[in-house]
Amino acid sequence: MTDRDDSAATERPRAAAAQLPGGTRVIGRVAGSRRHNEPVEVAPLWLRAAAGWSWRIIVVIAAVSLVFFATTKVLLLFIAVFLSLVFTAVLRPVVNVMDKVMPRGLAAALSIILAFAVVAGLFTYIGFSVAGQWQDLAKQFNEGITTILTTLENSPLHLTITNANVQDWLNQAQQWIQDNSGQVASTALTSAGSVVEVFTALALATFFTVFFLIRGTDMWTWFLNQLPSRFRASWYVGGGVAWYTFSGYTRGTFLVAASDGFLAAIGLLILRVPLAAPLAVLVFIGAFIPLIGAPLAMVIAMIVALAANGLLNALLVGVVIALIGQFEGHVLQPLVMGKQVSLHPVVVAISVTAGTLVAGILGAVVAVPLVAVAWAVFARLRVLEPPTDMAALEAAVGTPVPVRPDGDEDTGDEEPVDGGDVDED
Repeated sequence: MTDRDDSAATERPRAAAAQLPGGTRVIGRVAGSRRHNEPVEVAPLWLRAAAGWSWRIIVVIAAVSLVFFATTKVLLLFIAVFLSLVFTAVLRPVVNVMDKVMPRGLAAALSIILAFAVVAGLFTYIGFSVAGQWQDLAKQFNEGITTILTTLENSPLHLTITNANVQDWLNQAQQWIQDNSGQVASTALTSAGSVVEVFTALALATFFTVFFLIRGTDMWTWFLNQLPSRFRASWYVGGGVAWYTFSGYTRGTFLVAASDGFLAAIGLLILRVPLAAPLAVLVFIGAFIPLIGAPLAMVIAMIVALAANGLLNALLVGVVIALIGQFEGHVLQPLVMGKQVSLHPVVVAISVTAGTLVAGILGAVVAVPLVAVAWAVFARLRVLEPPTDMAALEAAVGTPVPVRPDGDEDTGDEEPVDGGDVDED
């Protein structure tokens, strides 16, 4: 026997496999060829596959949990970076236009100053409008609350709430504040600390935005050069898709929110609802929380209209809410967003709910753009398998053989059972 025959005879037992009852395959050497104390794999294939998937899923969950844990430890920095990316996405087109007639650094500085001036002017106008309408609004609120109480009393529910009840509630609230003055003071100090954190985050976000607007492309190129050359193409494609999706979502949301606020202001002014400008700004801010932000803001407007102008006016505000929602969903979203953010409404709802449960309002704001970016990068970098051609598949493997309830294959060759006379013998 040659050396080749010897090697073939030696290797053949290694590839042997035994078939046990029940379909379990035992991978190993044939009897007489297995080494001493060598383990034999007796677990079914499906169990081994499930085990492999299980530990991989556990590793992924642990990695995601670690990212969330690390983010909570540097939450202020995360907020600052996220805001800087939002500012960059909104201001970058303005800087690109101004860059044609002036140095880019000056264009970035002017765009940031202009943005802060617009925001400051808007809030100043809101403050003056609230101060100018406060006395009339207080009077309207008192009359509106009296009307609501009278309506409740005359309704089939017969809910009687008198001024004495309201005064008792106010006295109870005052007594609670006196009894919990220490807790109230601690909450006030915590709120003061939160205000400081907000201004710190805004300052850091502004600082980052300046560099992102001026040297963002150079910073991205530097980052790519730090990676191994075999990974640069994937990171370049994924990063480009991520920024395209994030910037498109941010600018689209900003335009949709501005349109919602503008339309809400027009509707509230026509209906003579008090504090129309502050309520419109509230709608604008709420629009950054998908699905629920703008409707909640408009519900507050309905409450104001109900207390100030009565039930009919509040119902008309509700009609305005419905019209704005229809216009946003069927016109603004497809026109402004386009195909940059292609997420199913169910995915958006799940993302907003999960983000709210994990991180409150902040989670509701950042959940959808993060999910949109992750899906866009995955969809761009994944390798799609061709769709199944059922006709070719049947031609290759044949028509599947139906299986009878007793587990045997029905080949169609068996003789039919005669249901006639039965021989007693």
